[in-house]
Amino acid sequence: MLAGRRVVLGVSGGIAAYKSVELCRRLVDAGAHVTPVLTEGALRFVGRTTFDALASERALVSLWEGESRIPHTELGRRADLVVVAPATARVIGALANGLSTDVLTNVLIATRAPVVVCPAMHTEMWEHPAVVANIATLRSRGVTIVEPEAGRLAGGDIGVGRLAGIDSIVTAVESTLAFSGDLAGRRVVVTAGGTREPIDAVRVIANRSSGRQGHAIAAEAARRGAEVVLITAAESTPPAGCAVVHVETAEQMGNALDVEAPSADVVIMAAAVADFRPIPISDGKHKKSDGPPEIRLEPTRDLLAGLGSAKRPGQVLVGFAAETDDLVANASQKLTAKSLDLIVANDVSAPEVGFGHATNAVTILDGEGGAEETGLLSKEAIATRVIDRVARLLPAVR
Repeated sequence: MLAGRRVVLGVSGGIAAYKSVELCRRLVDAGAHVTPVLTEGALRFVGRTTFDALASERALVSLWEGESRIPHTELGRRADLVVVAPATARVIGALANGLSTDVLTNVLIATRAPVVVCPAMHTEMWEHPAVVANIATLRSRGVTIVEPEAGRLAGGDIGVGRLAGIDSIVTAVESTLAFSGDLAGRRVVVTAGGTREPIDAVRVIANRSSGRQGHAIAAEAARRGAEVVLITAAESTPPAGCAVVHVETAEQMGNALDVEAPSADVVIMAAAVADFRPIPISDGKHKKSDGPPEIRLEPTRDLLAGLGSAKRPGQVLVGFAAETDDLVANASQKLTAKSLDLIVANDVSAPEVGFGHATNAVTILDGEGGAEETGLLSKEAIATRVIDRVARLLPAVR
């Protein structure tokens, strides 16, 4: 899978830099053409000579050496992938904010190849709000993050921040190369967030959906080459690389789908769409002094059922089912009734799952009776699983 692929191995200045020596050897043994790029900090932990001996060509440690006049852009252009292991908080912050502070960050900013970042640092640093925000920014731009593990850290500390295992990093490199561009030429429409249905001029009926899962799916589809339209009711910043349609109500989301879905190769309905809306809607604010209002509800349009009935041959339709009991039975019924190709079901009553959490645990059901249980993963990892399944369902591009 890596044979003949050009991989830039970035090594920054952390104690885990010694592990990148083994990573270099493993990538070369798998057939990759590996060019190491070492920061000055990395050279305090590992020697250049080691990488010169193991890699496919000499390590790059400065912008001012070698025969190329512009080594960072040349290397960035010919790379099939850039992997940074270990990635320190400094390098992560520089990449997230577009700061070219050394040879490695210059290469990262100059490349259009897929990037895999493998953080390694002390727990306090990994959990710092600035690092958390920078990681979220990189993910939104399609960077693959191989999260650190819990274990022994420098100085005898124990906690999360240990560089991921070499096997995990190699797998991430292989997967990123395998899937990069597999949705090129496809048009994917994703809905996200919880709709809000007005009661009066200031109050709404809403739900707890943050939109994070739908946004992660849109980001993953864009990373893999799709033309993505994200129809979102979420207030969070949409991922880069997507055309965005902002909506608030179920009716507005339905109107956007009427425009975008017919020409889509894939429609993924990750939004939590309200089943009911208040009638009538008061033009002004209902005053507390007027007493509790009488709120009558009417059903909203069943957007998923409408998409299923209008689905054309070759189009892939994915639904979501947030349940609190009889997960598989309820999701299976919805899969069949609404002519879906896949349904992603999760028990939102379970700990650390669904609305308001960074993690999720889902069961992906298909029309052939198959069921894939993911276990508890980040929502970005769930997005990868969903898009993997979607890609396998698409007919070959003619």
